[in-house]
Parts: sequence; C-alpha cells; structure tokens
Amino acid sequence: MSRFTIPRDVYFGRGSLDTLKTIEGKKAIVVVGGSAMKKFGFLDKTVRYLKEAGLAVEIFEGVEPDPSVETVMRGAEAMRKFEPDWIVSIGGGSPIDAAKAMWAFYEYPETTFEQLITPFNFPKLRRKAGFIAIPSTSGTATEVTAFSVITDYSSGIKYPLADFNITPDIAIVDPDVADTMPKALTAFTGMDALTHAHEAFVSTLHSAFTNPLALQAIKSVFEQLQAAYNGDKNAREEMHYAQCLAGMAFSNALLGIVHSMAHKTGAAFSTGHIPHGEANAIYLPYVIQYNAKDAAAKSRYAQIARFIGVDGKDEDALIAALIGKIRKLNALFEIPATLKDFGIREAEFKEKLAAISANAVGDACTGSNPRSIDPAKMERLFGCIYYGRDVDF
Repeated sequence: MSRFTIPRDVYFGRGSLDTLKTIEGKKAIVVVGGSAMKKFGFLDKTVRYLKEAGLAVEIFEGVEPDPSVETVMRGAEAMRKFEPDWIVSIGGGSPIDAAKAMWAFYEYPETTFEQLITPFNFPKLRRKAGFIAIPSTSGTATEVTAFSVITDYSSGIKYPLADFNITPDIAIVDPDVADTMPKALTAFTGMDALTHAHEAFVSTLHSAFTNPLALQAIKSVFEQLQAAYNGDKNAREEMHYAQCLAGMAFSNALLGIVHSMAHKTGAAFSTGHIPHGEANAIYLPYVIQYNAKDAAAKSRYAQIARFIGVDGKDEDALIAALIGKIRKLNALFEIPATLKDFGIREAEFKEKLAAISANAVGDACTGSNPRSIDPAKMERLFGCIYYGRDVDF
C-alpha cells in the first residue's frame, strides 16, 4: 500500500492571499523571515486579512535563511505563550520550514529535536493549531510537503525532518508574492524545483500519482525558468505553480542523493555557504550520470528527456542531452560547474571529504535514491563534482 498526501486546500492565482479573510479561528501567529515580506507590504496584508477574519495576531520575525535549532525553540516558546489556533508562515522555504518544526514543539513541549530527526516519527499534530503556508519563492514547495530542513550550526549539518503530520492544512500559492524575488534567487529556487522533480520521478517510491506531477514540473521549468529569471511575470506565475507540482511529487515519492549531498555540504565549508538550490544545480548533472548506471533509472531519465522533446538515438544520447540542458541553464545563471569553481579550497575539501560523504550517505533522502551508494562511492562522486570529472563508475 502507498500513500499520497497534500494539503486539504491549495488556493492559487494572483490575489489569492485574500483567502486569509475567510479563516475561522481566535488567534494566529505569523512566522516570517527577514525584511522582504515587510518591505513589499505582504506581511502587513497578511496581518490585516487575518484581523478582518476576526483573529488576534502576533508576529514572530527574524527566521534566518537556514533556520537553526535555536530559532525553532524560540518560536515554539512564543507560541506556547500566545496559544494560537493557527500558525501562518509567509516567505521563503526557511520561515515555513522553521514554523513546521515550531509547531511540533508548541504542541509537544516535552519532545526533543533528536526524536524528530527520525523520519516519520512526529507525534500527531493539530491538537492545538492548524497550519497555513504562503510561499514567496518558487522552489522549495514546503507549502505542500511533509518536510522541513533545520540546521544545527554547531555541527554544520542540515537535518531534513520528514512526516506527513507537518504537511500544511492550507497552501496559498499567490504569484504576486513571488514576483518580489531577485534574479539570483529566482534561478536558485527554480533549479531546486527542477531537482525535486527529477529526483521524485526516478525515486524508488515513485508512483502513478507522482509521475505526471514530476514530468509536468520538469517541462514547465525548462520552458519558463529563463524567462522568469529575466523578469517575465507570466513565466514567474507558471514557475510558482511548477514548483508546487514538483513539491506534491517529491513529498510523496521522496528524493535522492542530490539532496543528501546538498544537506550535508551547505554549511560545511569555511569559504562560504552554498545556497541550497545552487548546490542542487551543481550536483544534479553528476548524480544523473551516477544513477544512470542503474538500468531502471537510466530508462526513467530517458523518459524525462523524451517528454521534454529532447532528441537522441538511444538512451545514452537522450541522457547526455538532458544533462546538457541542465548545464546550459546553470551556465546561463552563472552557477559554477564544480565545487572547485565555487571557491572551496582543495585542502579543506580533502580534509572534510570523508565526513561529508558519510553524513550524506546517512541522510534521510539517500534511502529512496534509485542506485545504492556507500561512503567510498560517495567520496568518489564528490571528487568528480569537485574537479569536474565525468562519473564513470
């Protein structure tokens, strides 16, 4: 038996933020990140609409780009004091992810972060509050997923939390909110969505319900992302929907080692944080080469290529062309082709290679990758990504 879970309601279209005026309840806490939602007026609109619905509102601000365990705990404490019956998060993936984790600690103060790290081990939520997610970026799709990523800065490791309990009750996918993204963020989040869809389609847990969502998301990203990057509002709207479709797919089919590697390297190097979407964009072509050594995965990558209209005389040619299209987008967005080009020092890379490889293999996303991997192979794969070598093993 398999399961397919998405929010109870997904409101979409320009102006759909005003759905908040219809919410029934007593209190809502709004979780938000930096200044962008305030600067562009969307935080004020969110608060105003909730008050029009008759709710008392409190704001929890300042969630960092990679939310920390400490921020989650502070937010949960604020919730316990205010006692909201709705948690509303607006912004990029970070405040929504943080709010999901806060939700668990609000309802279960006695639980520990270590308990939540175990996939699909959350206690039953909605004893105290429902959850509304409003994304301002077109990539993470956390508004429709069963996932949250929280960073332990003491170790430099990102932990993906996974449980269908944290799938939001309501997602509001309003392209007006996403129009505020700068070009670089549009590129990185778009490549994140492209990776989500690829990994969901080849995952060992793909299904008849996730396959069409993943394929359509891939097609839309290839068709719309460049124009969205250049500021076309219609393309940005289509990208906002495409990333949501990709999220529905991967929330149920799960992901693979592109994400395992990105989770364990984003905050690992002293030369600078690697934005999550950028890391995925760098790793994806190499992981396709690695996974395509598996016959079933090779066939599915070739199916992706055919679906988006790529020509090739056989599966090898189709996959090479698919990888070429991804690398072309990376070059257009000035995303480096290798970790070395990103600026990571060779000495530090070699020093940390064994640890990041072992951590990546142990990541929750590794289990659904179509081709198995061990720490030794992961080290070789990271080596290819650092130096820009073809994956031939």
